Amino acid sequence: MRETNPLSLFAGLLVAVGLALAGWFAAQGMAKLRTADRYVTVKGSAQKIVDADLLVWPLSQTVGGNELNLVQAQLNTNTETIRSFLTSAGFSGDEIVISPPRLEDRWAYSYGGDRPPERYRYSNTVTLRTSRVKEALAALRRSGDIVAKGVMLNTEEGSTAAAFDYTKLNDIKPALIAEATANARESAEQFAKDSGSRLGGIRSANQGVVSIENRDAGSPQIKKIRVVTTVEYFLTD
Repeated sequence: MRETNPLSLFAGLLVAVGLALAGWFAAQGMAKLRTADRYVTVKGSAQKIVDADLLVWPLSQTVGGNELNLVQAQLNTNTETIRSFLTSAGFSGDEIVISPPRLEDRWAYSYGGDRPPERYRYSNTVTLRTSRVKEALAALRRSGDIVAKGVMLNTEEGSTAAAFDYTKLNDIKPALIAEATANARESAEQFAKDSGSRLGGIRSANQGVVSIENRDAGSPQIKKIRVVTTVEYFLTD
């Protein structure tokens, strides 16, 4: 009878154990891979209604004529009329900015006899920039008083439109993100429950977009701030 070599027997045992362990680790790896591939993507949102805390109101005007000194004098008079309107409404000089005037010689670009009736156009913009939005709204409603005093404000789109803004977004954004994330988790938990799974940890998260919009077309001074977050959660058995 042939004698079995103890070293060969031991080597064979090691190989068998190694193969068994390799199979076990491979199975565990596949299980983890399958678990890692199971996740759900959800969105959560939160919004808040706030009052604008900054108003920028540009009042643009243009005068025309053929005598430069008269055009300049009329622009200065109109500028003082607008400035007086704003100061009488309670706004200080620090809140009123007057741009440098812009002069256009329209005849300089005309050829032959085709000249416009007015040679000069002189324009500037008086801008109100204030955090006192309520007082500014009251002044806006009385802007017809400026026209009644002979100042023809420019009517091009945006030339006299007041812009309302909210400047304290960073103060409220963390709470909105937390609320949106909580809403996303609630949706994920419901999905996991419906699919017979359990919710695991976060796979990835994206804050998404923070938008500031007018609450409605008639109330530009009231803003709607909305935060949307996108979160991916692992699902487990």
